[in-house]
Amino acid sequence: QPNLLTYHNGAVLHGDIPVSVLWYGRFTAAQKAIVSDFLLSLSAAPPASPAPSVSQWWSSINQLYLSKAAAVGKNGAGSTKAARVVLSGQVSDEACSLGKSLKLSQLPALAAKARPAKGGIALVLTAQDVGVEGFCMSRCGRHGTVDAKSGTAYVWAGNPATQCAGQCAWPFHQPAYGPQAPPLAAPNGDVGMDGLIINVASMVAGAVTNPYGHGYFQGDAGAPVEVGGGCPGVYGRGAYPGYPGAVKLDTATAGG
Repeated sequence: QPNLLTYHNGAVLHGDIPVSVLWYGRFTAAQKAIVSDFLLSLSAAPPASPAPSVSQWWSSINQLYLSKAAAVGKNGAGSTKAARVVLSGQVSDEACSLGKSLKLSQLPALAAKARPAKGGIALVLTAQDVGVEGFCMSRCGRHGTVDAKSGTAYVWAGNPATQCAGQCAWPFHQPAYGPQAPPLAAPNGDVGMDGLIINVASMVAGAVTNPYGHGYFQGDAGAPVEVGGGCPGVYGRGAYPGYPGAVKLDTATAGG
């Protein structure tokens, strides 16, 4: 159905949304480029190649959700501007200043290190050897508020390559459960980072459409089902846990 989520009359992010990245732990230049390219592709002009594309997916979020918030004047200032992601800065904490075992309560402080702009998003990415409370067991990513007064949101996602690739990097790795069909090839040849991108996409979509807890979601506000979580693990027709469904494959990489 076209209307999947209920709008709770709260603010959403809109217009140019600056995203600042905090790299927590060691990431290679190639891994950083995967994330940067993805963020830039959200607001890229539609490609000439056949659908689907990342920008078309992002455009559908604008049309289905953010346009309604604009119509009732709840997208910050009643603006009708669509949400456009802008990569505004990157900060590295390769030495892991808060250690390699993080509590959820530490994420807002880490996000603040990224120096997010008002109305923007701090994107905290943890390396494959960094543990975060609940990672792999109950979550692959999370979003929240850096500071309610500043109006900034944060997104966290971790590289699951060595901790739970079967859960947080599927379908680019054998699934942790369900039918053990061959996984899809990771488009960038990096299972952990390509899995991380799936979770970044889900959390960024949630942060934009429900940044402060009164936007778009279903169910209880304390454990909401948001834009990126309405159909977990569903990528193509006929999908079910352990089987991504009939998805289009890239002819060069065999990636989904």
